[in-house]
Amino acid sequence: MTVRRLTGLDRILSEFEHALRTSFASSAHAAQRPSPAAALQEGELSEAERIEAGRLMRVNHAGEIAAQALYQGQAFMARSAHVRAAMDESAAEEVDHLAWCEQRLRELSTPASKLDPLWYLGSFAIGAAAGFLGDKESLGFVGETEKQVVQHLEGHMARLPEQDQKSRAILEQMKTDEAHHGAKAERAGGASLPVPVRLFMRLTSKVMTSTAYWI
Repeated sequence: MTVRRLTGLDRILSEFEHALRTSFASSAHAAQRPSPAAALQEGELSEAERIEAGRLMRVNHAGEIAAQALYQGQAFMARSAHVRAAMDESAAEEVDHLAWCEQRLRELSTPASKLDPLWYLGSFAIGAAAGFLGDKESLGFVGETEKQVVQHLEGHMARLPEQDQKSRAILEQMKTDEAHHGAKAERAGGASLPVPVRLFMRLTSKVMTSTAYWI
C-alpha cells in the first residue's frame, strides 16, 4: 500500500480544520477518559455560586482551547519527528480536559467564551513562534506553560464554591495531568526560558483569563 506524504498545503488545511473543530464543534464525544465528576452528585449551589463556578469553568474551557492551539502550533513548526509526535500526543491528552470542561459548562448552564476562535488563533501563533525557535526552546515553553497552568488551577480551586465538588474534581485531575506534561517536556530536554519570556507568558495568560471570565 502506498503511503501519501502530506504537502505543506495539506498540513495547513488540516490545521484549519482542527481549528474549526476545536473552536466550534462539541468535543464531548472525543474524551478518552470519563469525567472525574461523573460519579459525583451535584451540590446545592445558589444562583450566585452557580454563576461564579460557571465563569471559572468558562475560563478553564478557554484555556483548553488555547492549549490545543499551542500544541498544534508547536507540532507544526517542530524540527524533530519525535518532538512533533510528543506535541501531538499531549494535545490528544488535553482533549479530555476540553471535553470535561465543556460538559461542566452545560451542567452549569454557562456558555463558552465568545472569543474562543480568537484564543485559538492567538495561541497557535504563539505555539508556532515557540516551535520556530527550536525544539529545546519549544519543550521549555511547554514546561513553563504547564507550571503556570498548575498555579492557575490551584487559584481556581480556592475560588470555587465549597459545594461544587464536580468542578473541583475536574480541576484536580487536570492539575495532575498538566504537571505530568510539564515534567515530561523537561525530561525531554526543554530549555529554561529567560525571565522576560516567562513574564510575557504570564501577562498574555492574564489577559485571556480575565477576558474569558466575562465574555
